[in-house]
Amino acid sequence: MSLNTSAAPQRAQLKKTLTLLPVVMMGLAYMQPMTLFDTFGIVSGLTEGHVATAYAFALIAILFTAVSYGKLVRRFPSAGSAYTYAQKAISPHVGFMVGWSSLLDYLFMPMINILLAKNYFESLVPGIPSWIFVVLLVGFMTLSNLKGIKTVANFNSVIVVLQVVVMVGITAMVIYGVASGVGSGTLVSSRPFWSENAHVVPMITGATILCFSFLGFDGISSLSEETKDAERTIPRAIFLTALIGGVIFITASYFLQLYFPDITRFQHPDSSQPEIMLFVAGKALQVGILIFSVVTVLASGMAAHAGVSRLMYVMGRDGVFPERFFGYIHPKWRTPSLNVLLVGAIALMAINFDLVTATALINFGALVAFTFVNLSVIAQFWIREKRNRTLKDHVQYLLLPLLGALTVGALWVNLEESSMELGLIWAAIGIIYLAFVTRSFRNPVPQFSEEV
Repeated sequence: MSLNTSAAPQRAQLKKTLTLLPVVMMGLAYMQPMTLFDTFGIVSGLTEGHVATAYAFALIAILFTAVSYGKLVRRFPSAGSAYTYAQKAISPHVGFMVGWSSLLDYLFMPMINILLAKNYFESLVPGIPSWIFVVLLVGFMTLSNLKGIKTVANFNSVIVVLQVVVMVGITAMVIYGVASGVGSGTLVSSRPFWSENAHVVPMITGATILCFSFLGFDGISSLSEETKDAERTIPRAIFLTALIGGVIFITASYFLQLYFPDITRFQHPDSSQPEIMLFVAGKALQVGILIFSVVTVLASGMAAHAGVSRLMYVMGRDGVFPERFFGYIHPKWRTPSLNVLLVGAIALMAINFDLVTATALINFGALVAFTFVNLSVIAQFWIREKRNRTLKDHVQYLLLPLLGALTVGALWVNLEESSMELGLIWAAIGIIYLAFVTRSFRNPVPQFSEEV
C-alpha cells in the first residue's frame, strides 16, 4: 500500500535562487586561491623548483573527478552530493558511510578556516585574546548562513573578485621583480615546468599535496537544490571552478617560481606566505595582505558552512539522522537553520583546537567522497543503466571514472598516517551508529520517500 501524501502539509524546502556565476564564486571562495602562497615553499622544495608542473598534474587528476560529479549531478540533483550519489548508485549502506565520512571534510572545514584566521589575527595583534576574534568571526559566518544562501554567495563573490585582484597585483610585482633581475631574471623559461634536475615522482608527490588546494570544487554540488536549472548549471560550475582554480594556480606559481627558483631565501618554507609577501610587497603591504587573508579564510569558511549544513539536512530528511532537527528548514529564511547553528557551535572549538588534527580529518573525508563519486558513475551508468554498448559509453562511464578513481588512489597512497587512523576511527563509529539505526542491519537504511 502506497502512502498518499497529497493531504500532508507542505514542508518547507530549500529555495532556488542561485545561477552559474554565484555558484562558481562559491566554489572558488571555498577553494581559496591564495592558499597557493601557503603551500608554495613546501612543494617547491619537494619538487626542486617545479611547482607549476605539480599543479598541472593535480589539475588533471581533479578534472577526472569533476567530470564524474557532473554526470551524477545531472542524474541526482540533490543537496546530498556524494552521499546521495553512492546511496542511489551503489547501495544505501555505502551511501550512509560515504556521507558519514564526508562529514569529516565538511564539518571541520569551517573550523579550520577560523583557526587560520585566528593565527593571522594573533600575528597582527598579539595583545588581544584570540577567542574574542573567533567568536566574532563564527557569529558573522553563522548569521550570514542563517539569512540565506544568496547572502553567502554575494559576500563570497566580492571576496573572490578581491582575491583575484590581490593575486594579480602580487603577480605583477613578481613579474616586475623578475624583469628587473630578481630570481631567474627572465620571464620566459621552461624551468618552472621542467629542467635537467626534474623528476616525475616528486612532482606527483607534490601534486598529491596540491590536490587538497582544490577542495571546494566538489562542495558546490551540495547547492543543487538551491540552484536554478541545477542539472545543467551545477556540472558546468563544478568543472569551471576546478579549471579556473587550476589556471590561477599554474599561472601564479609559474611566475612565483621564476622569482624564487629555490627555497634558499625562505626561513620557514612550510609556512611561506608571510615571507613571500615580505620579499615581494614589503612590510607595509605584507600587513595589509595578512588582514585580507583573514577575510578570504572567512569566505571559505562560510562556503563550507553552507555545504555541511545542507549535507546534514539531506541525511536528516532521509531519516538517518533525527529528522525533526537535521531535516528542519526555517519557513522564512528557507535555510537548514538548526544545522547552521550546530556547525557554528562546532566552529567555536577553534578557540582551543589543533589545526594539524583538524586538517588530518578533512583529508580522509574528502578522499572517501572523491573515490566513491567515481565508482558511483560506473555503478549507476555502466552497470545499472547498462550504458556499456558503444565505445563512447565505455569511455564516458567506465574509462574516465576509472582514471578518476586511480588518480584519487595516488592520493590515498600518500595520505598521512594520522589522517588514516582518525578516519578509520570515525568510520568505525559510523558503522556502530548505522547498526543502531537499522536495528543491527535487520531494517533497511532510511531514505527520503520522494523521488530526487
